[in-house]
Amino acid sequence: MLIGIVSDTHDDLDLVEAAVDRFESADVDAVIHCGDFVAPFSAAPFDGGFDFYAVQGNNDGEWSLQPQIDEFGRYLGEMGELTFDGQAVAVYHGTSQPVVDALVECGSYDYVLHGHTHEQVHEERDGTVRINPGGIAIPPAQDPAEIALLDTDTGEVEFERP
Repeated sequence: MLIGIVSDTHDDLDLVEAAVDRFESADVDAVIHCGDFVAPFSAAPFDGGFDFYAVQGNNDGEWSLQPQIDEFGRYLGEMGELTFDGQAVAVYHGTSQPVVDALVECGSYDYVLHGHTHEQVHEERDGTVRINPGGIAIPPAQDPAEIALLDTDTGEVEFERP
């Protein structure tokens, strides 16, 4: 199964549309947004040809995302647990690093997906893979955002700029 991972899009519709285009061209089965859409309008482009899941970020407006996302996907709240191809996946925005570390170290998940730091991360600890796709560059003059593609069959993770 191919999963697209994105986070911290912060109402950047150009980034959102580029990410959705890339996910569609890769023919992903599902897309997971790890929070910080900011406003509900920036979630609408994710209504695509894939299953969609999202968690709440820490920016104003995130509290009002559930009705928008539930029209075409699944809103997981502050943290969610998913299973793809028998693999357990935790999804959390990443606001608290100790919570991220606890999710990774508890041994209950094959993958822990998060955002918040706007920095790409791919690491494995005791059989759990932690992935942060990055996010929009802060300040915007830096390199553009990253997305990630996860193949649950092979465990391969690829980072791309959409």
